[in-house]
Amino acid sequence: MAKATSGRRLRLKKELVSIKGGKCQICGYSRCLVALDFHHIDGSTKAFELSQRDLTRRWMIIIAEAKKCLLICANCHREVHAGLVLLDKEGGVLVK
Repeated sequence: MAKATSGRRLRLKKELVSIKGGKCQICGYSRCLVALDFHHIDGSTKAFELSQRDLTRRWMIIIAEAKKCLLICANCHREVHAGLVLLDKEGGVLVK
């Protein structure tokens, strides 16, 4: 991957993280940027993943996709998928 592309993707992720509040929306974790994930609240609406490698699309398309997501840390993300943390349809935490 070209260095310029890698740098652009990192800048875009930093901007998205900032837009989403800069910390895990479940536990508040904010220490490491790469440990923060975008979790689609309703997986059926997912057009694409918001991983760094997928941040090559136009900014407005990326922002629209981010609006469908919660910013959560890797640990909380795994707990959501394991069923240990339950979310409502708007992304609010029901059970932790």
